Formats: sequence, structure tokens, C-alpha cells
Amino acid sequence: MRVTGSNQSGSLFGSVSARPAVGSGVVQAAPAARPAADIPTVLGIPHHEFTPRVRDAIMRLMGEVDALRQELAQHRRRMAQLETEADHDVLVPCLNRKAFVREMSRILSFVERYGLPASLIYIDLDNFKEINDRHGHAAGDAALLHVCEVIRGHIRESDLIGRLGGDEFGLLLAKANQREADMKADLICQIIKASPLVWAGRAVPISFTTGAYEFKAGENPAEAMARADRAMYERKKARP
Repeated sequence: MRVTGSNQSGSLFGSVSARPAVGSGVVQAAPAARPAADIPTVLGIPHHEFTPRVRDAIMRLMGEVDALRQELAQHRRRMAQLETEADHDVLVPCLNRKAFVREMSRILSFVERYGLPASLIYIDLDNFKEINDRHGHAAGDAALLHVCEVIRGHIRESDLIGRLGGDEFGLLLAKANQREADMKADLICQIIKASPLVWAGRAVPISFTTGAYEFKAGENPAEAMARADRAMYERKKARP
């Protein structure tokens, strides 16, 4: 086999250009080559049939391939992290409104296609402004975090919670009909009332209202959210 140059295009392994370090203008050294024993053949040719220079060039190229693979894996991990951050609320550990609506669209498609039950619980904090006014905005943020964590601790892995607005949350219940959603909403009310927020050494009760609604085939997310919101306000008006 004849090799006329390490940068010749159209060679057996193709051309590989050296990549400079960011901002340095200096060509980076290739990663440490792997031992020849680790590379028994290249394209079916045993390594001992190559000249030392060709073998060294192959080792350098394979080291660069390994480095590129590691860099690609790092970029993929970073992209996955950014996608996760883009879907989550900036304050509490749950989905933001955009991601929540997207997941609701997905569940609605399953409802329509397979006839599976699913429901939405709309949760509105009644005394959120009072908490902010009496205890400060830091206490208000703590109240939102407390509610979110309590709910997360009492739902299934298949259920999803999202923050829909300032003091409003939504809970998606897969394979849950209206009766089951009503029961879940009542249970959440009981749990949160039994575990008030503790702020500055004092218990701060959190009052809220829920509205449960079972999805219907053919609905879109805006219609379903409006009906769950209406169910919540009906319960709020009926409160003595």
C-alpha cells in the first residue's frame, strides 16, 4: 500500500483536519494513541502489515475519532439538559405551562384514539396574596414550593403536575375518570390542609380550591382547561 501524505484527500481513511483550541490559534495535540494491540485489523488488514508511519497515522486518526465521539456525547447530554430546563418551571419542580399543555395534547390524543379515561385537576390557591402581604414574597414562593412538593409526593409516576400561572397548578391524571379525579382532588385538599407551610417558625395555612374534569374525545387543551377552571370556580362559589 502506498501512502503519499497524511493530508491527502481520497485516501483510505479520508482527510481529517486538526481543530484548533478555542481562541488560542494553536493546533491541539491529538489524544494519546491506543496501543497497537488494541487494533488487530483496519479494514481487514492486520496492523503488522502497515509501515510504522502508516500505523502511527492510523492510531492518531482513531484517537481523534474517539475524541469526537466524546465531544458528541457531551453535546447530546447538554442538549438533553437544556430541553429539560426549557420544560420546567423556574421556581418549583414541575412542568411549566407550555410543557403541560403539550402533554395534555398528547393525553387528549390517546383519549380520542383509544377511548382511555383521563382527567385534569385545576388547583387555585385562595389566600396567596394574603401570604405575600403578611409574610413577604419569599413566604409566597415557599408556599408554592410546598404545595408542589406535597402534590408530587401523592401522585402516580404516570401523573403530571404543572404550574399554569402565578398561584395556579394543573394535575394530569392518566387513566382516571371523573369520580377518581374528584377523589384525588379531595385527597390533595386534605393532605395540604393537614400539612401547612412552616415559615419563620410559624404554621401558615394554605387555602385553595380544586376543580376536576374528565376529558372528552375531540376536545383541545384550551377547551379542557376552561372547563376544569369553570368547575373550580363553581366549587369556590358554592363554598359557605
